[in-house]
Amino acid sequence: MTAAKKLVIYLMAEPGTPELAAAAVRGGADIVELGFPFSDPLADGPVIRLAGERALKAGMRTRECLECLARTRALVGPDIPLVPMTYAAILEAYGYDRFNTDARAAGMTSLIVADLPADERPDVKRVQLVAPTSTDERIRLAAEQTDGWLYLVTLTGTTGARTAVSSQLDGLVERARAITDLPLYAGFGISTPEHAAAAAAQADGIVVGSRAIQVADEGGAPALEAYVASLRAAIDAL
Repeated sequence: MTAAKKLVIYLMAEPGTPELAAAAVRGGADIVELGFPFSDPLADGPVIRLAGERALKAGMRTRECLECLARTRALVGPDIPLVPMTYAAILEAYGYDRFNTDARAAGMTSLIVADLPADERPDVKRVQLVAPTSTDERIRLAAEQTDGWLYLVTLTGTTGARTAVSSQLDGLVERARAITDLPLYAGFGISTPEHAAAAAAQADGIVVGSRAIQVADEGGAPALEAYVASLRAAIDAL
């Protein structure tokens, strides 16, 4: 039997995020990625950037984000992986070791640092990202260093909903599978059930962020739960 495809939902760490994360899990999310807001988020498109600005205005700094993580863990239970996504400058300011200790205590399962290359800070165990522009050697290094799975950035550019899944995903999956047996989860530009099915048909899982945030902004936890359930149904039908 083919292993079930994984569904990762990204949400920005804000005061109401723990309840949204619980709704996403009820809808069928396997993993929740929590964005820690940063003033210069180079990887983020307009929706996530705006959510980050809103979070910063609400006072969400590293300590508050860790409290959000702890509340999320309390609501979703012990078995759902929680993965903060942040930037190197935040970890440097807080202290890498201190962050790891405090985030683990708050319920962190793993970590994504969007702008920290695989060959820097190998002591910081994290999920590595690779893109269509990554060389085979870079993919190999990322696979050796990554924590559990490899994040495939499906396109060259920032996060955000697109009209179709990137045509670059096929080649990236093929190259990554030739290098590693690790699970490959595809993200960036996936927003509809159709996108989810198309990406999951190639990868082992998908990551959805911008559209999940939009849905939550528009309709709150019930709308997010229904949206996540629609993604779950699409990838489970494969």
